[in-house]
Amino acid sequence: MGYEGMTAADIVVIILYFFFVIGVGFWSMYRTNRSHAKGYFLAGRSMLWWPVGASLFASNIGTGHFIGLAGTGAASGIAVGAYEIMSIFAIIPLGWIFVPVYVSSGVYTMPEYLKKRYGGQRLRITMSIIALFLYIFTKISVDIFAGAVFIQEAFEWNVYVSIGILLGITSIYAITGGLAAVIYTDTLQSFIMVIGGIVLMILSYNEVGGYQELQIRYPEAVSNASLYNDTLLECGMPREDAFHLLRHPTESDQPWPGTIVGIMFIGVWYWCTDQVIVQRALSAKNVTHAKGGSVLASYLKILPMFMIVIPGMISRVLFPDEIACVDPDNCMAACGNPVSCSNSAYPKLVLEIMPTGARGLMVAVMMAALMSSLTSIFNSGSTIFTMDIWRRLRPNASNTELMITGRLFIVFLLAISILWIPVVQAYQGGQLFVYIQSLQSYFAPPIFTAFVMGVLWHRTNEKGAFWGLVIGIAMGVTRMVLDIVYPVPLCGEVDIRPTIVYQIHYLYYNCLVGAVSIICTIVISLLTKPLPETYVIGKTWATRYKRSDDRLNNQDEVEMETPALEENNQEKSGEEAEDSEVQFLTRTWRWFCGFSDSSKDSTQKDEALLTSIEEDPFWKKFSLVNAVIVMGVGVFLMGFYA
Repeated sequence: MGYEGMTAADIVVIILYFFFVIGVGFWSMYRTNRSHAKGYFLAGRSMLWWPVGASLFASNIGTGHFIGLAGTGAASGIAVGAYEIMSIFAIIPLGWIFVPVYVSSGVYTMPEYLKKRYGGQRLRITMSIIALFLYIFTKISVDIFAGAVFIQEAFEWNVYVSIGILLGITSIYAITGGLAAVIYTDTLQSFIMVIGGIVLMILSYNEVGGYQELQIRYPEAVSNASLYNDTLLECGMPREDAFHLLRHPTESDQPWPGTIVGIMFIGVWYWCTDQVIVQRALSAKNVTHAKGGSVLASYLKILPMFMIVIPGMISRVLFPDEIACVDPDNCMAACGNPVSCSNSAYPKLVLEIMPTGARGLMVAVMMAALMSSLTSIFNSGSTIFTMDIWRRLRPNASNTELMITGRLFIVFLLAISILWIPVVQAYQGGQLFVYIQSLQSYFAPPIFTAFVMGVLWHRTNEKGAFWGLVIGIAMGVTRMVLDIVYPVPLCGEVDIRPTIVYQIHYLYYNCLVGAVSIICTIVISLLTKPLPETYVIGKTWATRYKRSDDRLNNQDEVEMETPALEENNQEKSGEEAEDSEVQFLTRTWRWFCGFSDSSKDSTQKDEALLTSIEEDPFWKKFSLVNAVIVMGVGVFLMGFYA
């Protein structure tokens, strides 16, 4: 067994894949209107349940998931799979609780919801900045680094040249195509990821001899270098609880109370309040399709533990010298990272056991994961910056200016994220998924609190939500800085980390931040004046079917539409007179960039239709039954592997 490089057949498969995905991107650009904000950022709210569900899954399962989940599985066992299974219980509330409130509120972005729910601008601006911060440090930089790991293993190319080419292709349809192009390409890539992942799963299970054989061989999977060094052997031995999802509350790497409570803080924040995810649900043509998309994504989230985590453990069994290395010199020689080589578990498996041609398919799968995740973040990040920050700075900005600003901001996101990659590489012992979850643990609870309290408790006011958010974020920043200043020691090194870092697990710290944020929000809200009804009616779960006659909170829609209408009125007469003289190349370029003729740019719908949450009774019951079934499956899996 040995990897001898990509063959001609593998390269052909990869090239065909790229042609196909670019074709799908251009097809979606052709059939959708991208010349206005609703068309570009929300796909005109016309998507069906199956592309919504596929896009939810693809947006979540990026390269960071394939690399990170498999790497953490190789390092410590199946417990990391709890994040995937617990996601089911956070995705279902997205369709049933949060989307109806967001649609009833008539919002584009999550910071915009906070503006309408609480009033004022400071919550909206603060949340926008925090969201962009998290996109850069927990999403874009992670996926770029994970893609670099895979490309380095597969091609032995210069990492940054490879990433540059990949980002260039990704950016073409992300920048020009808008959300509709992203969702359609996500649907294609979800199909490729699932099929390719299942094929590799079957091959890896066969290679190791099945799950029972894995249970026997995994506890013995240590590198040869560790066998002759007691210190290295102590660091390099697999965990005794490797096949348990729920682990000891004080002596494990993932304590079960933190798994149950802490992961729900992260899950609800991510699936129900994060712009990347919610934007896909808001693109659904109605609430029923949003629910259907949530159910489909929940079913798909059952797969990663079996399709990614366990194959990562198998990779450690098959390649212990590389994947299980703990000596810095050996790790540096094996993968170029002195901290750990566990992140190479999935690429190593792909390149060693996949047959020719199929190997190329899996490289395409990894690229699909990277591209789908990055395009989702690009679109959502530019949406937040354009709608929630730039429009505050430039309230009279034209529709064209908004489109250009959103696209240029993507370039800025990329530059900052690439500079952060060295920190990602060294953080949390080199385990990529642990880096993602620990950082999210510090910031998810206060954001969770601001949204959940706003949706579920009408008495929550702006002062309570704002200070609950700020205090929680301050606690999160403190722990993040300590984690960076005091990294996990290498094998054999003395642990000099402070007690708050060494003894308080990040999931427990997550629960602490959540408790403080909730208590502060409740106490401050009760001690200050309640908000007028105009900020509550139609913007909470209990009032989602009600409508307020006060137009104050519709200011954002007016701001959004006015510049475009003014621009249309100014240009319409001139364009009608000059249309016959416009050159073909100019018109093609305007279409490619989404700047269609003004007279054809109408994508607006009646406001009552856009904010309607009425459902067909049959499909409402059908989606509910499926939601109950998939949650039942989640409970069974958590219990079976507990």
